[in-house]
Amino acid sequence: MAHTIEDLQREMELAASELDFEKAKQIRDRINLIRGGASAAEAEQADTSDLTRQRPGAMGLGTNRQQPIRPAGWKPPQKPDPMTSGRKRK
Repeated sequence: MAHTIEDLQREMELAASELDFEKAKQIRDRINLIRGGASAAEAEQADTSDLTRQRPGAMGLGTNRQQPIRPAGWKPPQKPDPMTSGRKRK
């Protein structure tokens, strides 16, 4: 049983060379958990099947939308008059 990152990296490379990419992905996720501060035992017991890396440009956590979807009938607010903004009443 591999407990160090180096052992896990060798296992991952072996799995990848045998074209077992699913196992290589699981080992990679275990390595990332250990680097993040988890113990080797915690990383081994963790379920990493749902871990996904957020894509750049995606909006917020857990969404794939690139832009917000506006509700039906939504209109942008009226822009303020530039001649009156920042001026005080006399």
